[in-house]
Amino acid sequence: MSETPPIPPKAKQQQKQQSVKQQRAAERERKLEEFRKKEARRRRNRLVGIWSAVVGGAAIVALIVTTIVLTPRPASYGKGGEGAEIEGVQTFSNASEHVEGAVDYEQAPPAGGPHNPAWLNCGVYTEPVPNENAVHSLEHGAVWITYDPSLSDTDLETLRGFLPSTYVILSPYEDLPSPIVLSGWNVQLEVDEADDPRIPEFLEEYWQNQNVPEPGALCTGAVDGPGKVS
Repeated sequence: MSETPPIPPKAKQQQKQQSVKQQRAAERERKLEEFRKKEARRRRNRLVGIWSAVVGGAAIVALIVTTIVLTPRPASYGKGGEGAEIEGVQTFSNASEHVEGAVDYEQAPPAGGPHNPAWLNCGVYTEPVPNENAVHSLEHGAVWITYDPSLSDTDLETLRGFLPSTYVILSPYEDLPSPIVLSGWNVQLEVDEADDPRIPEFLEEYWQNQNVPEPGALCTGAVDGPGKVS
C-alpha cells in the first residue's frame, strides 16, 4: 500500500491563508446580505409610512369636506318689519314693563307684556324656559318658537332647519293651543305641522323686527334657561 506523500509546509501555509480568505469573504458576503435585507426593510417601512400618511391625510380632508357639506347652515332672514300679511297671525297690545317675580300673561305662550329685567339668552333649549325672561328677548326682536313636548324628533329637526343663527329661541312648552306656536313681540302664529310654509314667512317678517320696544338690543350675555344646548 502506497502512502500519501506529506504536504509541504509551504503548501500548508497557502491552504491556511486561502481558508482564512474564504472565511473573511464569506463573512463579508453575510454582512452585505444582512445590510441589503435591512435596507429593503427600511424602504418598505418608509413606503408604508408615506402611503399611510397619504391615506390618512386624504381621509382627514374627506372628513372635513363631508362635515362642511353635511353640516346644516343657519337659515338667513332680513330684519323684519315690512308689513307682510301672513294668514293666521294674531296681534296684541301688550305693554312693556320691567317687573320682578312671576307674571300672569294673557297669552300662553306669552307674546309680550311685563317681563323680568334680565332677558333670556337666545338659543335652543330642551326644557321649558322662564316666560318672564323669554318675553324680554321678544322685546329685543327675537322670535320664540315653542313646541309641544310630544313633537317627534323628525318634526323637531325640521323646525331647527328654519332657525337663524341668533335672535331666536326654540323650547318645549306645556299645554300649547297647537303643536307649534311662533311668538314675536305682540304677534303670534299657531301651526299644526313643522313644515308649514308660514313658519319661514313669520321669521322673515318678525325676526329682528324694527317695531319692537328695543330693536337691536342684545340677545346674549344675560341668563340661560334650563336645558340650553346651543
